[in-house]
Amino acid sequence: MPTLIRTRFAPSPTGFLHIGGARTALFSYLFARHFKGEFLLRIEDTDRERHNAEAVDAIIEGMKWLGLNHDNEEIIYQSSRYARYMEMIQRLLAEGKAYRCYCSKERLENLREEQLKNKEKPKYDGYCRHHEPEDKFAPYVIRFKNPEEGVVEFEDMVRGKIVTQNSELDDLIIARSDGTPTYNFTVVVDDWDMQITHVIRGDDHINNTPRQINLLNAFSAPIPVYGHVPSILAENGKKLSKRDGAANLLDYRDQGFLPEAVLNYLVRLGWSHGDQEIFSKEEMIEFFDGTYINNSPAKLNQEKLLWLNQHYLMQMEVEKIIPLFEEQLKILNLKPKYKCDLHTLISLQRERAKTLREMAEMSHYFLDDIKEYDEDACKKHLNEETLAALKAVHEKLSSLETWAKEAIHQVITQVSEASGLKMGKVAQPVRIAVSGSSISPPIDVTLVLLGKTLTLKRIEALLENSRNIFK
Repeated sequence: MPTLIRTRFAPSPTGFLHIGGARTALFSYLFARHFKGEFLLRIEDTDRERHNAEAVDAIIEGMKWLGLNHDNEEIIYQSSRYARYMEMIQRLLAEGKAYRCYCSKERLENLREEQLKNKEKPKYDGYCRHHEPEDKFAPYVIRFKNPEEGVVEFEDMVRGKIVTQNSELDDLIIARSDGTPTYNFTVVVDDWDMQITHVIRGDDHINNTPRQINLLNAFSAPIPVYGHVPSILAENGKKLSKRDGAANLLDYRDQGFLPEAVLNYLVRLGWSHGDQEIFSKEEMIEFFDGTYINNSPAKLNQEKLLWLNQHYLMQMEVEKIIPLFEEQLKILNLKPKYKCDLHTLISLQRERAKTLREMAEMSHYFLDDIKEYDEDACKKHLNEETLAALKAVHEKLSSLETWAKEAIHQVITQVSEASGLKMGKVAQPVRIAVSGSSISPPIDVTLVLLGKTLTLKRIEALLENSRNIFK
């Protein structure tokens, strides 16, 4: 291998960074880091009509969120490199390795129809390669003179040896009629100038590779090692839709997923290291050497992502979760009305929540007033007998001098024994009163966290409104 490995991630800002693009970036990043090389970021923004400035910001922000830091001091934008592309196009023309094509749109359409009619693979027939133009002032494109004989052969990191006959390839357009360079040409010049040694990208580019290799050969430029990673499919085995994860990677952040969990999830979408499922970032770098990339498509698995996210929620220091939890409150537009010990709250809720969003949603009653009571819970757990027990709990809690877990537990136990009701029959009305539903952490811990004043106030509110709540 070369002394310095260089990989790149080169998204096109016609849309946001999606799950497939993020995985490509991760694989390229890990490969470079494993070999102590460099990982570069390039924005392929030559398509000005479809260019989306907001998408550029989202791509950069998404990379930062995942911690996939690039090594170039400044991000490379193709839109700033037109002079370089024009220089290299002129070089090919001067060396007789490219030519101007004056074929009209009508001629090309007729050629295509004829080839399809004859069950031939549609491709340009090289007419202008061998004929002088009738009108040298007519619009033209510039085409690369692809070799007419021989083969293009390369060893793909994922798929092994790939061989393409040059006779199957046509003369690629490298500059449009308005003078702008095309994708396949700019990519070649950029990879050469950036000294990219390994190109890891989606297999939707695999047909471009022989063309790009021929262009690199025309410049006597070094050929990178290519690795084409299979696509990611939805859980049903179909092509990804925006709903499945093809939209914005940052949606995962806003839905309450941790970047560590998303990275771990992504690395297992098409790559493995034995039976290991949990990987720290350091372990990913240690083990990812470009081998064991699956050559068949991976499928999304939402349950696995949720499982991983809860694992990281449980393992992470609570102090690091607190600012992420507060950010999730902002996303949900939940402005805390009551002060709450977030360290204790998160320690309680992370055993029950799979995402930060779920944690925030199930914690609303600790931070704000109860907006409504769960109707089914009220019908199931509230009746004259349990409401009498709730009143008794209120009286005993009111007289407590020490607001502590043990004392609160003792109150529930005493009321249970005095009323002849099981502990759950006593605890559930209390839980509904303070949380609005029948689900919360252990009731004694919940009341400690809420505090005496708010607990008593909420029990009183339920007792006063009980007839309206479950009638």
